[in-house]
Amino acid sequence: MPSVMTAQYGEDRRIADTGGPTLAGNAVERLPGGRADGVATERVPRAAVLGVLRRHRQLAFDAGAVGIAALDVWLRVVPEAEPYNYVLSVISVAAVALRRRFPFLVVLITVPGFLAGWAQLAAMIALGTLARRKLLSTQTYIAAALVWLSRFFLWPVDEFLALEWKTHVHDAIYGCIVAGMPIAIGLLAHAREELSARITELAASRERERMLHAHAVRADERARLAREMHDVVSHQVSLIAMQAGALRMAAADPNARQVAGTIRMLSTRTLDELRQLVSVLRTTSGDDSPQPRIEELPQLVSTAGIPATLTVQGPVADLPAPVSGAVYRTVQEALTNVRKHACGAPTSVLVIADADELLVEVRNEAPEGPHDYGALPSGGHGLVGLRERAALLNAEFEAGPTDGGGFLVRVTFPLVRTLDT
Repeated sequence: MPSVMTAQYGEDRRIADTGGPTLAGNAVERLPGGRADGVATERVPRAAVLGVLRRHRQLAFDAGAVGIAALDVWLRVVPEAEPYNYVLSVISVAAVALRRRFPFLVVLITVPGFLAGWAQLAAMIALGTLARRKLLSTQTYIAAALVWLSRFFLWPVDEFLALEWKTHVHDAIYGCIVAGMPIAIGLLAHAREELSARITELAASRERERMLHAHAVRADERARLAREMHDVVSHQVSLIAMQAGALRMAAADPNARQVAGTIRMLSTRTLDELRQLVSVLRTTSGDDSPQPRIEELPQLVSTAGIPATLTVQGPVADLPAPVSGAVYRTVQEALTNVRKHACGAPTSVLVIADADELLVEVRNEAPEGPHDYGALPSGGHGLVGLRERAALLNAEFEAGPTDGGGFLVRVTFPLVRTLDT
């Protein structure tokens, strides 16, 4: 018997929804009677093709770099050249294939081929790869100086000394271009990779913020239902129990007293079950998965990826589940913001609990050193979600920059009011 999905959408749609291969209409050969041939040719998935291309893209780039360097040498070869000119140029072109693993060493190998041969593009490609990997490091400056010198200096020495001073100035200017252009391209490529990684992280963060906001909305709805049940239904059931008790005391008929006693017993049991249901509505986390608690903060702080310290003072073992989960989520979101906007900044997490309230404070200092590419835009919903979660628990939420250039997130949870609810 066909399933409901098959009857509604057809066999092809059912296979697609269950994760199996989808057979396109023209992927099955139809015979004259309308029957399928029984052997379908599956189309090659586009994702598989992209995966293969992605795996071989680096190899293709390396082959292309070697080919371009070889073409540059071949086009500039002169017949009256010495044998060592050919040898140094060939070595420089071959070394380009190893530029990803040994970028600085490859620059050193290509410099003689550029100085006494024709391997200019080989040296520039190696320098660009070094700048992409090491940014503006000491190795990059040394390699840039060597490439500039190779463009400025003319081999052999007697020909270099025979040039006019105007030609030297001209060669010096073009040397700056030859050395500066690959560095600029390498830094641009590194910035693009960094931006792509941060955009991916931002998308994941916004999805997490959206889920947190949805959980807060559901928690607010549960709290509203709990208030309605407590204020309306509990009140009515209590009146029924009181009236049944009065009827049992005033009735003269034994059957009436027995019925009134039964009504009172059922009303009392209903009140107990209703109180348990209200407690569940007010303490449940909003989903079926186990929620993190304040006891898991040491692991969270140790795996945050930033220099962070944790200080916990006071009794925190018997906190209500909503408060414990809210503390964990507050610290988690604050550490995420530090890692995203002030990566490397020293951060302190402070949790202080007493009989009346619980204080959570996450403070980070100003980031050490310059930030290369500036702060990226944020979704802006993380702090909003934390503020809404705090409002559901009658907590006070504060967030803002500090005087020293850092940032502070502070939440104060009233434990007595939370337990009463």
